[in-house]
Amino acid sequence: MTDTLPAAKRQRSPLRQRNFALVWSSSFVSDAGDWLLMIALPLFAFAVTGSALGASTVFLAELLPALVLGSFLGVLVDRWDHRRTMIVVNLLQGLFLLPLLFASAEHIWIVYIVAAVEACLAALFNPARQALVPRLVEPDQLGTGNSLMAVSENLARLIGSPLGGLAFATVGLPGVVMVDAATYVVSAILVAASRPIPAPAEAADGPLPRIHFLHQWVDGLSTIRRTRPLGTIAVLTLLGQFAQGIFLVLFIVYVVQQLDAGDTAVGLLRGVQAIGGVAGGLLVGVLIRRVSPRALVGWGFVLFGAISMLTWNLYSVTTAIGVYVALFIVVGIPAVATTAGEITIVQKVTPPDALGRVIASVQTLGGAAQGLGLLAAGLLVQHVDVVTILNGQATVYILCGLIGLAFLGRRSAPGADPATPAGPPSAQ
Repeated sequence: MTDTLPAAKRQRSPLRQRNFALVWSSSFVSDAGDWLLMIALPLFAFAVTGSALGASTVFLAELLPALVLGSFLGVLVDRWDHRRTMIVVNLLQGLFLLPLLFASAEHIWIVYIVAAVEACLAALFNPARQALVPRLVEPDQLGTGNSLMAVSENLARLIGSPLGGLAFATVGLPGVVMVDAATYVVSAILVAASRPIPAPAEAADGPLPRIHFLHQWVDGLSTIRRTRPLGTIAVLTLLGQFAQGIFLVLFIVYVVQQLDAGDTAVGLLRGVQAIGGVAGGLLVGVLIRRVSPRALVGWGFVLFGAISMLTWNLYSVTTAIGVYVALFIVVGIPAVATTAGEITIVQKVTPPDALGRVIASVQTLGGAAQGLGLLAAGLLVQHVDVVTILNGQATVYILCGLIGLAFLGRRSAPGADPATPAGPPSAQ
């Protein structure tokens, strides 16, 4: 009898809880607007400059500031209230989009500056959102909440990505800018309507004493180093994002050369993975009540790597795009499993007052690793067969899974902590 109420409580979806539903909706709205702009900006830069370099510079402008400032911005996330940070950043994101209304071939620099500013603001917003989730759901629903946030992100990608190209073609960059700015305002209103539970420091003796900014930043890095699960997650992020960087370059080469397909197939295959992401988020929301985040991470990486390896070597049997569409949908499921498992572990083992800078530091590490993967792919493909490189990339994912299973520890029950800060790894 004593277990009946908690069990029923665990079955209740976080989306039926007002505060989580509001933040979930705000994330979907703002992320969908982001995808509109992410598609439209490179298209605009390519149209006015007539070169692929102009379009690629947009991605560089988004990447570099976040790499340089990302982990430092995490300190601000920990110093400020997460809900207020999200509201203010959303409004600033909408405001700083407006200079794009004056972008042109003669003023293309506006595009690059806005892209850089928006990337910095996103580096504040995303850790704040992830750090807020534990204050929106019950502890035993944390994994489910994270998987539902993944559903929101993939739905936004699935809807916003094709609409970005359509909107740019019909209303141009000014129209896309106004729509995206409006999504930020709507997102801010939704977050403002939420009432998350107070942070531990607020609920106890008030805010934690302030320490020097750099000391706080170093302490965040030390938290990752001295907490074994966080160190493992950092290693998995480093390896996984390096492999992702290789994929981003060589995936296009593979589709063109091995599948003898064109740009349409490239866009289709990249887009349909979001379908698997939505399905994966829903499935993981159910599985995480029965399996540990460690298992989601470990076996998710192993399955992701195995499906990837099958995909890269199937061209000798068939080049039918429909087969690859199915594989790219399916691979989205373990991709969400690993992401939801990793963030759940981070949220559980990180002190609440360090969560923002730990998340920001891990994300910054991942961005840097992805950049190295992009560079490595460009250099390797000149000397090594593309399928051989992609097989190596898939092997890295399998290696990540084995590392996760070996070093993330083992939960004794679905409701227990996923890992402990110290001690030898548990047996499989």
